[in-house]
This record gives sequence, structure tokens and C-alpha cells, in this order.
Amino acid sequence: MKEKFKKSRKIKGFIEIFGFHAVKAALKNTKRIHQKLTISSNLQDKFKNLEHKLNKIIIIPNKKFSKIYGNEKNHQGIILQTSKLEQPSIDDVIIKSKEKQAELVIMLDQVTDPQNIGSIMRSCALFNCNTILVSKNNSPNITSSMAKTASGALEIVNYIKVTNLSRTIQKFKKNNFWIIGFDNLINHSNNMIKLPKKCLLVFGAEGKGLRNLTKKECDQIIKIPINSDNQYGIESLNVSNACTIALYEHFKINN
Repeated sequence: MKEKFKKSRKIKGFIEIFGFHAVKAALKNTKRIHQKLTISSNLQDKFKNLEHKLNKIIIIPNKKFSKIYGNEKNHQGIILQTSKLEQPSIDDVIIKSKEKQAELVIMLDQVTDPQNIGSIMRSCALFNCNTILVSKNNSPNITSSMAKTASGALEIVNYIKVTNLSRTIQKFKKNNFWIIGFDNLINHSNNMIKLPKKCLLVFGAEGKGLRNLTKKECDQIIKIPINSDNQYGIESLNVSNACTIALYEHFKINN
């Protein structure tokens, strides 16, 4: 009798994480409860010692795995069903920041692409930023594609949804954070980006930029200088690229 394989049934409070690096990082996180690991047979040796950490490990032949879960490029032959991470409150983030001389927080104003957010998360992990803030109403939940693109950063970087971005900005202002908005729609770029030790950096959606309500709350608006005089009319950076540049500028001064 042939064994039948099928996609995992989604369980409330759990998420499926795809991709080798994302799964490997999640397995190391003691705050997670792991339900099930599904791997293609060619990865069996790399995960043979995990039985004591997981309720269930399912090994599926390579071809069968791709038939069930699609292109290997998306899942890399490994899928972990694990508990969602509890996110801290804004107050928790601010209280912890008081213990530090330098602190950087990222805010995304209606950035909706999970892969862009995953890329930003990965850059945050590399440049000592622990928190990303987004709006409850116009931002995606943590998804499998976001986790895979983040390549393990999901275990390090907070992803906090807030009800109102403007009120959240005001709260950070009251706690000695400078608010710096990045917008490619303003007229003048800034060749000398000098970010304060404690700051909240705000990035808008590609094309639309920052909303006016958000701009009004910023202490400064910056446009990253680029070569816009190109034959193909490329006018702006991808939001994840822009965010990475800003993260590096803060990191090189404060680390």
C-alpha cells in the first residue's frame, strides 16, 4: 500500500515557514513550539538529529515533495509548522531603548509586499535594528514568503502592528527619538546623511511615498541621492534597498 502525502493542515496559532535558512533559525528559537517538520529526502541527513525537538518529522521523496508543494525554488525542500511568535508592545520597545545610547526603529507606511518586508527584516538583523512598526489596517501578516525572504531574521526582529502611525510617532518623540522620513518625491537629495543616535526611520510605499499625515510628524525628510539621469528612466530605489542604505548609515556611526 502506497503512503499518501498531502499538504499540512493549518492549525490556529501556527505558521508554515519555508526555506532552509528560515527553518534552521526557527528551529533554534526556544520561544517557538514546533509541530511538524516536512523535508525532502535529500535533506534527511542534515536534520536526522532533531527528533527530540519535534513532535513529527515527515520525509518525502524529492519528486513527490515538488508535486505537493510546487517549485523547489519556493520551499527549498523544507517546511516547518511552528508556533507564531508573540510580539512586544510599543511600551516594551521604548523601555528597553532607555537602557541604550543608540537605538533605531523602522516604520513602514503602507508597504504591503511581504517579500519587501522580509528583505527589510533581513537588513535590520544585520545592522542592529530590532523593531519594525507597521499599520494594522494596511500591512500584511507574517507569511511564509516573508519568513523565507527574511532568511532567519524573523527570529530576531520584532514585527509590531499599531493602530495609528501618527500617534505612535508622537509617543517615540516624547521618549527622545528623532523622526526621520525618507521620501524620493521631495526636490532636494541629501548627500550627507547624519542620523541621530536614537531615531525612528519612516519609509512609504513605492510610488506613493509617505502620506501627508505621516510627513507632518517627521522632524526631517530625506531623499537619498541617486543617479536619476539614466537612459531607462529609473527614478527611485526599491523600498528595501533604501531602507538598507539608511540602516547602514546609522550602523557605521554607532557601532
